[in-house]
Amino acid sequence: MSHMLKFDLSSVGAEVGAPAPDRLISGNPEFRTWNLEGAGNLYAGIWEATPGKWRIVYDEWEYFHILFGHSIVTEEDGEPLHLKAGDSLVLRPGFKGTWEVVETSRKDYVIRL
Repeated sequence: MSHMLKFDLSSVGAEVGAPAPDRLISGNPEFRTWNLEGAGNLYAGIWEATPGKWRIVYDEWEYFHILFGHSIVTEEDGEPLHLKAGDSLVLRPGFKGTWEVVETSRKDYVIRL
């Protein structure tokens, strides 16, 4: 078994989803997630979403890097943060706010539960 993992989307099918109806603010966003690693309390992969806006609440820690698109993440009572290709962010447990996809966005991520 190798101790390396290349992010190869052809090696795994995408899971399709959407925000929970009670969290949806606008639009009709659809998610595609390619979970490439899931070991214990650590997950890594690629996530993509189409335009829309929804409320988010984080119980986990997540690092991500935007690969393409334009999203806006806003913490409750905070200023909007525009994210585009090349931007990276960490969301810590306890984060509450909104995620808005302006242009279909894709990110790679690492999540620690």
